[in-house]
Amino acid sequence: MMSGLEEIQLSTIVLVVVAGFAAGWVDAVVGGGGLLQLPALLMVPGITPVQALATNKMGSIFGTTTSAITYFRRARPDLRTAVPMALVALVGSFGGAMLAAFLPASVFKPIIIVALVAVAIFTAFRPTVGTLTKLRYTGHRHYGTAGAIGLVIGFYDGLIGPGTGSFLIIAMVTLLGYSFLGASAKAKIVNMATNFGALVFFLPNGSLLWGLGLILGGANMVGGYLGSRMAITRGSTFIRVVFLAVVGALIVKLGYDVWVENIR
Repeated sequence: MMSGLEEIQLSTIVLVVVAGFAAGWVDAVVGGGGLLQLPALLMVPGITPVQALATNKMGSIFGTTTSAITYFRRARPDLRTAVPMALVALVGSFGGAMLAAFLPASVFKPIIIVALVAVAIFTAFRPTVGTLTKLRYTGHRHYGTAGAIGLVIGFYDGLIGPGTGSFLIIAMVTLLGYSFLGASAKAKIVNMATNFGALVFFLPNGSLLWGLGLILGGANMVGGYLGSRMAITRGSTFIRVVFLAVVGALIVKLGYDVWVENIR
């Protein structure tokens, strides 16, 4: 079993770096970078699925942290909503990672596909949704809804993972009334917490490949910084377009996974 970088060829490391950069960029704009990053890690010779998941979380936390800081400095998201939501999501993510050890993700994938298709149709045919922030609730109802979103999607991130940022954004746009830009800024703070929650579960069992994870994290940081700056500059319309593209890719990816699992 591999323990670091000593058995990995340079071409494979380059592939991981490119995937990490692209994943960081996508995650910073709309989430869903795991679609690029995790498959690249699974191509590393000798790596186990658990090692890939743990190393993926380590790389992602560098990127989401960089994006969160960039959004905070330039977009000033409301921390009164984002921080409690992130704390609840961290607990949910840890619980999801625990359940992932016992319950196969294939049980949930068909449900996720249906949800993604509904999200894509809703977003495509409601072009004004997410253009401006028009909060649906105030006070305890607002924070209670935000906490519920964080718990459910945090749990999903620990259990399955791909598309967590996208789910966070669409939930905050449709259920809370934020613009795509405002939702994306808060989603990075919450996503940072979900990555950390899952990583805390993986750390004690020695699954993390530190050398590869640090390289992946560096690539994620660069992609996350550039992606968040572009999203802030281009605004909600740009984020909406990228969001639809990523959700479409998620539908194809999860649909293919279900098809492969059913023909085995």
